[in-house]
Amino acid sequence: WRVWAIYMVLAPNLSEEQVLKQACPSCDATQLCNCSSMGLDFIPPGLTGKITTLNLAHNRIKHIRSQDLQQAVNLRALLLQSNKISSIDKDSFRSLGKLELLDLSNNSLAHLSPEWFEHLFSLQHLHLQGNSYRDLGESSPFSSLRNLSSLHLGNPWFSTIRQGNFEGIELLDKLWIDGGRLSQYRPGSLKSIKKINHMIISIKSISVFSAIVRDLLYTVTWLEVREIKLEIEKKSLVQNSTLPFKIQKLTFKDASFTDQYISLLIILLKEITSLQELEAIDCVLEGKGKWDVEEIANSGQSFVETVSIINVTIPDFHLFFDLDGMESQINKLKRFTIASSRVFMIPCKLAKNFSLLLYLDLHDNLLVNNRLNETICEDAWPSLQTLNLSQNSLKSLKQTAYFVTRLHKLINLDISQNNFGEIPDVCEWPKNLKFLNLSRTQILKLTTCIPPTLEVLDVSANNLKEFGLQLPFLRELYLTKNHLKTLPGAAPIPNLVAMSVRRNKLNGFSREEFEGVQVGAVHLSLMECHRSLVVSLLCALVVLVMLVLVAIGYKYHAVWYLRMTWAWLQAKRKPKRAPLKDICYDAFVSYSEHDSDWVENIMVRELEQACPPFRLCLHKRDFVPGKWIVDNIIDSIEKSHKTLFVLSEHFVQSEWCKYELDFSHFRLFDENNDAAILVLLEPIQSKAIPKRFCKLRRIMNTKTYLEWPLEEEQQEMFWENLKGALKS
Repeated sequence: WRVWAIYMVLAPNLSEEQVLKQACPSCDATQLCNCSSMGLDFIPPGLTGKITTLNLAHNRIKHIRSQDLQQAVNLRALLLQSNKISSIDKDSFRSLGKLELLDLSNNSLAHLSPEWFEHLFSLQHLHLQGNSYRDLGESSPFSSLRNLSSLHLGNPWFSTIRQGNFEGIELLDKLWIDGGRLSQYRPGSLKSIKKINHMIISIKSISVFSAIVRDLLYTVTWLEVREIKLEIEKKSLVQNSTLPFKIQKLTFKDASFTDQYISLLIILLKEITSLQELEAIDCVLEGKGKWDVEEIANSGQSFVETVSIINVTIPDFHLFFDLDGMESQINKLKRFTIASSRVFMIPCKLAKNFSLLLYLDLHDNLLVNNRLNETICEDAWPSLQTLNLSQNSLKSLKQTAYFVTRLHKLINLDISQNNFGEIPDVCEWPKNLKFLNLSRTQILKLTTCIPPTLEVLDVSANNLKEFGLQLPFLRELYLTKNHLKTLPGAAPIPNLVAMSVRRNKLNGFSREEFEGVQVGAVHLSLMECHRSLVVSLLCALVVLVMLVLVAIGYKYHAVWYLRMTWAWLQAKRKPKRAPLKDICYDAFVSYSEHDSDWVENIMVRELEQACPPFRLCLHKRDFVPGKWIVDNIIDSIEKSHKTLFVLSEHFVQSEWCKYELDFSHFRLFDENNDAAILVLLEPIQSKAIPKRFCKLRRIMNTKTYLEWPLEEEQQEMFWENLKGALKS
């Protein structure tokens, strides 16, 4: 109310920009306008085209009017989350054609309108979660958002997804649906999205979960399911679906399982042959491990190679079975993580069947030394290369090392954040051990217990006062956060290339600490002695050769010929004309960035709002993200009925405009048709066109072209002529 009062008092005497400065001081002369948490109940006036980021989050705005954002034509990010927005005029975002991020989350929107997003051609990220809408409407609110990359929607009242709700969206990097009360899902609703890299859905209905999985088998790479209470439903997850599937990773987070459903889920997931990784995070297993191992074994082999179980709670973990009979289901696993889950032992019989396992992570559990004999028994984990036992309750380094010697292929060992204290002089270790992490283990002094085969040793955050070990193969040494007063000697670690000694008590260095082998006893090549000089000379030579090649290429138009060759090869593989069903646009518009204001704000508006409207292809909004720009140009021209060139002095200087002319010169003019329309935005001589476009120059001399008149009374005739040319 204070901001509103200031506005009412000052508005008659201040310009809009001055009012904006009063309401939101950070908006003065900056591209970033931060008006968050200022108690605003309206969008301040005076927003201009210089603003690219507008943050109005955490205010009390209830309504967005058509004129509120009309002048903010260069906005890239608009943050409106955590307001009280309940209504938006249909034209409120009409001028925001460059907007890439729109956050309307945590407001009071009771419905979503396609008209809001109709002109947001550049939008990549849309956040709509936390409102009060119960569905997405009868059709798709997102049909105009061709460049959308991430979409977050849903709320505690969201209950219905209908067929066609996602029409218009083809590719998404991330789709997040808060659907805790989602109870009505029309099968096939998500199939219109051709590819989703990561989908997160909060859901409680097991039937809806099954239907969504069936729809996503061919589109999603990583599916993350949250808050589900998994109950019995024996219906197949793939149900009449054909191979190959695409889903590779399945994550359950904040989910609840029973023994019965675990057995059924293991069987059902085997049908998804593409599934390689399973993950359970912050879940609860309400059971004792009494699984139907016989039925699981009879259902065949699993294709999963990676399993991660993190912070899983088992209320009756002290009664948990040893999973006897599950051996046949684990012999193909390569990576296994079970962390922060109060594990105190893995049965030896089970451990012996992890025959292909390369990586085992047991950090933050309840492992103790007298149980390691069972977990790492003879012949257990035969292929293991990496083992993480950090953050457990291990107290004897000698015993730990002894049990680890049974892992003959072990290379990496992390036993940090245990409490070893004093360590013995002699220990046994695996012969191939190269990486050892002993950080934060309360070690007071290092002894010859440390294996001499190491290449990397981390003893950070201990109580070490010196380091005098002889480690001939060591290349990296981490001594951070100890009590060292002097540097380690160079002779015992001759191959060291990296050492970290931050946060110690070093107060000076002696000459001896920096001396190694005498230079006279070392035989170095010219490269080793004068590396900087040799590298500099080589770089200079490479640069000189490149400059010569560039000069030759420029003189003889080599780049142009390469481009034309590529265009020719592309065109040879395509028909002369695209089939009518592949024509998506009335015209592809080729123009210079310097002329974008006229094209985007005048021509596009006139043609796309005509009756009937013309469908134009513009590189800024219609090119496929991530696709090579040359392919975008070629495909856009091929899929357009006409190619409209907006010619100006800037046009002929533009590198990409030249390429578009290259391809059109080859593809369109050589077909002797009328697919090219020339619009002269300003007077231009035909000689300004590059000489190698001889046919284009000839067309300018022989064919009628349209010239933009400066007089308003002649502009109506110009538009009629242009529309007629587009229809022909």
